[in-house]
Amino acid sequence: MTSAGNGETLYRESETRIALLTLALGVAAAIPVAALRSWQWGLGILIGAALAWCNFRWLQQGLDALTTAASAQQSNKKASVPVAIYGKALSRYALMALAIYVIFRYLHVPALSMVCGLCALGAATLAVSVHSIVRRTD
Repeated sequence: MTSAGNGETLYRESETRIALLTLALGVAAAIPVAALRSWQWGLGILIGAALAWCNFRWLQQGLDALTTAASAQQSNKKASVPVAIYGKALSRYALMALAIYVIFRYLHVPALSMVCGLCALGAATLAVSVHSIVRRTD
């Protein structure tokens, strides 16, 4: 395997770890919070983590499509990016905002608990980054 292929494999493994760890941290935080605070807070953390996971996956898909489009047009002087990629990037934020509003409004889940759940993605990214640095293989 080439070094570029090996690097891509490492990135894909890190992306998979981040996605799984985001959900795991959300569940791990939601259970004690639901038991100690309230089920609405636990549900909010779980929903926030699930939304963070969706956001991460959509971002990953968008960047993969952008990379594929850029690679396919490598020889063109004026490369064009498909409009669908821009639409997907913008719709990510719109869908997240709509989902948070509906959940907050109709399920009466505290908004702060969903924001805390959204932080699971940051925590997972930090943990995987530290793990990659500590266990670095050159």
